Amino acid sequence: MDFDYSLYLVTNRDCLPDGITYEESLEQALKGGVTIVQVREKSADTGEFLEIARATKRICDKYNVPLIIDDRIDIALAVGADGVHLGQTDMPLEVARKLLPANVIIGISCRTSEEVKRAVAGGADYIGIGTIYATSTKVVKTPLVGPRNIGEILAALDDTSVKSVAIGGIKSTNAVRTLFGSITASGKSLDGLAVISDIVASREPLIAAKRLKDSVSHFKASRTRFSLGDYTTESLKGSVGKALKYVRQLSPLVHQITNTVVTTQSANATIALGASPIMATSPEEMEDLAKIPGGLLINFGTLTSLEGMIAAGQYANQNKKPIIFDPVGVGATSFRKLKAAELLNAWQATVIKGNPAEIGALSNSSEVQSKGVDSAGSGFADPASVVRALALRERCVVGMTGEVDWVSDGKHVARLANGHSLLGHITGSGCMVGTSVATFCGALSVAEKKVSLNPLADGDMFVATIAGISAVAVASEIAALRPDVQGPGTFLPALIDELSKLTPEVLSEKVNVEIVS
Repeated sequence: MDFDYSLYLVTNRDCLPDGITYEESLEQALKGGVTIVQVREKSADTGEFLEIARATKRICDKYNVPLIIDDRIDIALAVGADGVHLGQTDMPLEVARKLLPANVIIGISCRTSEEVKRAVAGGADYIGIGTIYATSTKVVKTPLVGPRNIGEILAALDDTSVKSVAIGGIKSTNAVRTLFGSITASGKSLDGLAVISDIVASREPLIAAKRLKDSVSHFKASRTRFSLGDYTTESLKGSVGKALKYVRQLSPLVHQITNTVVTTQSANATIALGASPIMATSPEEMEDLAKIPGGLLINFGTLTSLEGMIAAGQYANQNKKPIIFDPVGVGATSFRKLKAAELLNAWQATVIKGNPAEIGALSNSSEVQSKGVDSAGSGFADPASVVRALALRERCVVGMTGEVDWVSDGKHVARLANGHSLLGHITGSGCMVGTSVATFCGALSVAEKKVSLNPLADGDMFVATIAGISAVAVASEIAALRPDVQGPGTFLPALIDELSKLTPEVLSEKVNVEIVS
């Protein structure tokens, strides 16, 4: 049956806050956008379970929302439920199918590709993938699936009509990460999210449900919009100039959690480009800052305030704010690799920007080695394939900087050939590029909300990344030619000067960009 799995509520009366009844919470959740309800009663006896199921059915029928019963086929038959959900150790799917009417759907919990394949072969209508994150509502005896592994499991549903939801610790702050982590190489993705405590434990279940439903709806509408179609060299040249025009017109707030070595020059670069920087690291500030339109840069060159980085990214996801992740020196230590994985599991990056060693570390490649925060070696033999593969895996835009810069959205790859050797002789030039990318992404995300007639108003993060890298590179070429520049010490202030004087026309004229795939 063609049910809407977008927001799949699993009930748990133990989570209810004081003063709110089960029926009140459920009705508010349905008003907030819940599209399907599963009644789960692991400790109730048959009589109590039946009473709860009947009450749930009355409320669900009022809102024309399907009802699923967990495990108990007898209860499902007694109340005329629309479906049954089974675990791996519950009644075999084939037996359940024989007992249930043909119009009753069956869902199966799965945590591996093999379990998904068996569910498909057995005739399951949908699968529940989990447990994704640690949760207080269930004791998990097996390893967590994690958001970055959903796509691999979901790939077993390619070329099938079986639906899917993810479950386990899902809430509004990780919903976007969960959804983007689900996209398979063929483009298939989750049909929805199964949620328990984020709605049931809320004192405002209507608002909690609306927030989650909005994340799912936004994902379904925009998951392919990191880039906006096909590009040519000429179209990109024009687009980067228009992007700079948006930066100057809209002056987005760029929230930066960055390393202590470059804080001042990053702020100065942001101002020079025409945006407004704020350097804030306290977790307590992140919810409020994420509500202000603009971009978020997370640079862990000096790895401090991990809690703040996690909170900032999760609230940014919740508010549809672009996140630029600059994993400075990620390949230098195992600790940095571990923390980068933790961050990428906590929120969905919009852009990952790094040098070849950093991109190689995230790609699990040994082709380019890390030398502290720098790269060692001659580079990748096929850089276009490296950035494309990482962009596909992480479902974001990837920008790899070096003597030649490479940007990919997982489909297109752009080669950029601007810049000057003096950039390699000042501290934090790569961090400044990350700042610039965050500035351009922030501007285009604001433009998406304010401008309706220009193609760039759709928030093209592929263009924004190219523009952010190119702005610093082109400004460096102009600065290096100034007669007052005698070396690295005079180059840095000249670079800031030229960023402030850079015009859309000059950027479009001088950018050296080529679409290679």
